[in-house]
Amino acid sequence: MGYDAWIIITASLVGIVCAMIGSFLILRKMAMLADAISHTVLLGIVGGYFVSRSLEGPSLLIGAVIVGLLTAFLVQVLSAKGVQSDAAIGVVFTSLFALGVILLSVYGGNIHLDVDHALMGEITFIPWDTFVFNGIDLGPKAVWLLGFVLIVNLTIIIICYKEFKITSFDPEMAAAIGIPVLFFHYLQMGMLSISTVASFDSVGAILVVAMLIVPASTAYLLTDKLLHMILISAGIGVLSAVSGYYFATLFNVSIAGSMATMTGIFFVFTFLLSPKHGIIAKKRMRKRISAQTLRAKETSY
Repeated sequence: MGYDAWIIITASLVGIVCAMIGSFLILRKMAMLADAISHTVLLGIVGGYFVSRSLEGPSLLIGAVIVGLLTAFLVQVLSAKGVQSDAAIGVVFTSLFALGVILLSVYGGNIHLDVDHALMGEITFIPWDTFVFNGIDLGPKAVWLLGFVLIVNLTIIIICYKEFKITSFDPEMAAAIGIPVLFFHYLQMGMLSISTVASFDSVGAILVVAMLIVPASTAYLLTDKLLHMILISAGIGVLSAVSGYYFATLFNVSIAGSMATMTGIFFVFTFLLSPKHGIIAKKRMRKRISAQTLRAKETSY
């Protein structure tokens, strides 16, 4: 498979993996927590490297999950103590991310991770870092890792779809009928953490945040059904990856930045043109209601 194809496949997998879990986060109004975790997992990645002294293996995933869950836990603790939720996210996010940056700057100088790499990633190197088995080149390691995370997340969503749906739309009712809301909250935070770290090295934190939030927000404007929202958001993630890559090659600009930009462009078009929730559709609806009201008044006279 060609160089361009591997980059597009990697970015598309990032779009699918992030959009699936992002749909639940948007419904639960936790977009900013997703932003926070996508940055604080840097501390988990650095910690995993210090433990194993390797960028391979499960240590980075384990470290990311631990820090992701820690982020969610600290935010919940601060919120329960009376701190506003957005302020709690800001305090935890900046503190843990800054700690990760400091450790990376001081002790991580001999590895290929740095702050710029963490934010923007380097997807152009993905096709060269391949998985070789018995002398056979099986493709980029990032594709295998993202494929594994996609299967894990998809399996969990299929098994827990009903619980995820109820806890997303009505957590009070879920608790009333005996669903362990807190357990499924932290399960989603774990899924978010492994999704983030699987995408982190390839595309960086900025594109991860974009793929987590924007495709799901766009899909939210297009449908009122959860399953359709998940599928549409995944499709928008893939479309953003493909169009962003060709935009970047055409104008010789950042690939990750172009893909993130395309997610924003698709959102703007949807925000304007959505047949039910778009600005234009709402204006037409208001004009239609005004016209009907005026005709009703004229008839009454």
